[in-house]
Amino acid sequence: MTDDAFGTTGIRERVLAGWAAAPVRFREDANAEEELALGGYVDRLVVELAQNAADAAARAGLPGRVLYEFRNNTLVVANTGAPLDADGVESLATLRASAKLLPTRTAPAGEVFPPEPGRNPPQPGVGDAVGEVGAVGRFGVGFSAVLAVTDEPVVLSRTGGVRFSKADTAAAIAELGEASLDTEVRRRDGQVPVLRLPFAAEGEPPAGYDTAVILPLRDEAAAALVRRLLAEADDALLLALPGLERIEIETDDGHRILENVNARWHIHRTGGTFDTAERETLLADRPTEERSRPAWSVVWALPRAPHVDLPAVIHAPTPTDEPFALPALLLATFPLDSTRRHVARGPLTDRLVHEAATAYANLLQERAADDVLRLVPTGLAAGALDRMLREEILAILPRTPMLTAVDGAVLRPQDAVVVEGADEAFNAVLAPLVPGLVHARREDRLALDALQVRRLELADVVDQLGGEESPAWWRTLYTSLGTMTTDPLIREALGTLPVPLADGRLVRGARGLLLPGPELPLDTLAAFGEYGVRVVHPDAVDPVLERLGAIPATPRSLLEDGAVRTAVEHSADPDNSADPDAIAHAVLSLVAADPSQADGLWWLSDLVLRDADGDLVPANALVVEGSDAHAVLDAEEVAPIARDVLDRYGLPALEAVGVLASLGVIAASDVTLDRLPEALQDLDGIEDWAYDVAPDGSRFGATVGELEAIRDLDWITDGSWPKVLQLLGSDPGLRRALVTQVRVVGPDDRPLGVPSYAAWWIREHVLLDDGEPLAGRADPDAEPVLATFLDVAPAWTAGLDPEVRTAVGLVRDVGDLDADGIALVLDRLADPAREVDEASILRLWDRLGTLALFPGDAPDQVRVLDPDGTTRVTDADGAVVVDGPMWVQREDLGGFVIGSGAAADGLSDLFDVPLAQEVAEGNLDAGGTEADVPALVAELVPEVPATWWEHEELTVDGVEVSWWVDADGAPHAATFDGLAKALAWAAGRWDRRHVIRAVLNEPDRSVELLVDAVYD
Repeated sequence: MTDDAFGTTGIRERVLAGWAAAPVRFREDANAEEELALGGYVDRLVVELAQNAADAAARAGLPGRVLYEFRNNTLVVANTGAPLDADGVESLATLRASAKLLPTRTAPAGEVFPPEPGRNPPQPGVGDAVGEVGAVGRFGVGFSAVLAVTDEPVVLSRTGGVRFSKADTAAAIAELGEASLDTEVRRRDGQVPVLRLPFAAEGEPPAGYDTAVILPLRDEAAAALVRRLLAEADDALLLALPGLERIEIETDDGHRILENVNARWHIHRTGGTFDTAERETLLADRPTEERSRPAWSVVWALPRAPHVDLPAVIHAPTPTDEPFALPALLLATFPLDSTRRHVARGPLTDRLVHEAATAYANLLQERAADDVLRLVPTGLAAGALDRMLREEILAILPRTPMLTAVDGAVLRPQDAVVVEGADEAFNAVLAPLVPGLVHARREDRLALDALQVRRLELADVVDQLGGEESPAWWRTLYTSLGTMTTDPLIREALGTLPVPLADGRLVRGARGLLLPGPELPLDTLAAFGEYGVRVVHPDAVDPVLERLGAIPATPRSLLEDGAVRTAVEHSADPDNSADPDAIAHAVLSLVAADPSQADGLWWLSDLVLRDADGDLVPANALVVEGSDAHAVLDAEEVAPIARDVLDRYGLPALEAVGVLASLGVIAASDVTLDRLPEALQDLDGIEDWAYDVAPDGSRFGATVGELEAIRDLDWITDGSWPKVLQLLGSDPGLRRALVTQVRVVGPDDRPLGVPSYAAWWIREHVLLDDGEPLAGRADPDAEPVLATFLDVAPAWTAGLDPEVRTAVGLVRDVGDLDADGIALVLDRLADPAREVDEASILRLWDRLGTLALFPGDAPDQVRVLDPDGTTRVTDADGAVVVDGPMWVQREDLGGFVIGSGAAADGLSDLFDVPLAQEVAEGNLDAGGTEADVPALVAELVPEVPATWWEHEELTVDGVEVSWWVDADGAPHAATFDGLAKALAWAAGRWDRRHVIRAVLNEPDRSVELLVDAVYD
């Protein structure tokens, strides 16, 4: 091909002449290209080149194939179809004047081009009018998408090739010698349009393809963009471009083929051509070239497989930035604005919205046998265009036959009716009575409402029930409801279901009614009639009533009855007409029969009883005179209960309703920390406890399965704590509520053990005579080395249960320390005035290194160990953590903090001090002489290496040492003692260093050592 085969010379001359004559045209071209490359087409590379391929296939009248091959930082996109021609080259070099807008081949109305031999005919789709193979895009503005990744694009075709080059364009401008044009280039920092000057290119597309676009990528950012765009390519491309039958993607990461899209999607296509009158109305505000293409098309696609991620944008027909939230893929010939990212508003868009909504309704009608309700638009729109589509769809669907009735007929939603909450079995019974009845699941409610389906509430049916029927008739009705009542929503709808009572009344609603049983005959139940207790007639009793909220009448159910609770809570109200003594007698008589029936009914503690002075006092503020509770609780907060009340009902019954003989415990289940139950809300500081123990300090979503809390801790007198803690340790229930950690489950379902409420409260509030907290002091059994750094606990704590001491905050070992306690220990450890011996500091380091909790800040000074066995305090930057024995030889590194394994890492984090190997390279200064390890050593310690390296003088990083193990695990030594250590450390058997040393120093003991090894 010559340079003029595609007219590239003439194009270049015309463009350069225009730029030279009017540099402002150069600026316009540069700005326009930059706007496209950096704006509307910045991430459209794959889509736009696929679109060009589809257009080439359409021009050739053949199904298209595309290959994306990304290798060696170059993207090659090859396609079949019409090859590059002069119009195409001019289109490439002319912004906003695509050759795709030139006349295309057309076939007679209702037909398509005949296929070439052996080829399948192209299918009309988005962008194709009926009888017209139109272009979606071809070497027009969309080709500027390549500039997002390259400055040197090349197009090779069977008919020739063309290339573009930023560098060659800049050189051509420079050759003109036009000062004003050079000024424009300098103003743009050398940036010039790439796609305005075409140059001839040599080469052929890959075998089997007609055209190839070759893109040498600009940099790694461009490569990353290409990788992402190729990974995101999916069936939406084939749906948008039906002229393509196959897309192949070949990268270093793998090989993918997209084809046979119909096998994976339910597809509904429609389209047409606007007549002359419609063109004048709908296309009046569109550009001239666009008005010459009056064809329109809409494609809806539903995935055949479940749980397919759909693009959350509208395609027009390739992806736009218009958000879309319907559970289907929409591809339509919506007009786009100049950015090519958004649909342009106007009459054409309004018309296509209507056509798309009509097509969607037709799709749902076709799929009526499926679960189409999930496809009905509900909820909020994702954007303005999405809202327009939803509104239009919801205006059409009520008139579209799409719902399958219970009797099998396909109905329009406006002709259908549902009975709210009815199951299939119940619907089958109702169907003959309710024309147009359709099934309705709970999750379909929004869709049915959107379709304007008439809803008949089950509650409305229930409201029509009543009359003089016998109790036995009602029982038959309840039985017929069957398993429907397992659904909580159905139970709610049956909230006004009539129920006959034992006293002859017919009331509405089973909730709270009592079902008589053998434990409590009718005459017993009648004793609570004056408090509003309602009992079901025995002949009407059915298990369904219990599912609807009726309660088997037991002592427990009577106590839980809302009428009894109301009576208890109002018993102290002077305006209440009920007799408080009568209420107390009724409740205590029931509780006295079985005190366990009151478990968990915390509100019974509001029951008012007579105290020793005859006054009415809530049960939770009464104590038994002479009891432990009487001895330790503030007399201004509690009063002794009347002796006659105690004698009449007994201590177990009184304790069950909250009267205290000892300290009381409140229990709660399934506690949510951000909404504590009423039973716990009167506990002093309970909200603060919930904040402190919640994971990451957030109570929301944190739960506790079982919680026991000791009540009235704030009423304990200051001098009573020695007696109280003895009591807490001796009483099993109180002890459990104190020492048992609470299991908190966070929003991530991970459990966390935290202090009980009682333990937390005592740690936070109990002060000793010196005004300082009891918590944080050394436990009587604390490790001596730790106790020296903590304040001493009172002598009376020695008589407490060890678990009680731990629960209230006494410190037995390092693991008992909280963050403040750790900070205190570190501060006192760094006190130069304290004497700390070698053994103590080594034990303390070993324990501190295992901590999972750290104080807020690392200490500025650290106690270290010197080689002579003494300890001293130094600045943190003068210390290193030694995690291996060979580093102990490196006195040049500073003061040592010594630990092993995970403990060493923990110490490094705790003190913010580096490990030894982080501050020294540990490199040998000389290689040494290789020698065999004695056979007896290998026999006694099989893990040792076969050889070692002997040194006259061994230095590491210029420092003399007696032994070392290098980075390859090879032992080096300058002494027998050092060799024993080097071999033991290299073998991972440090515990055998003494045996190895004995063999090396006293070889004549070999028999003795071998005999001893038999018993290892």
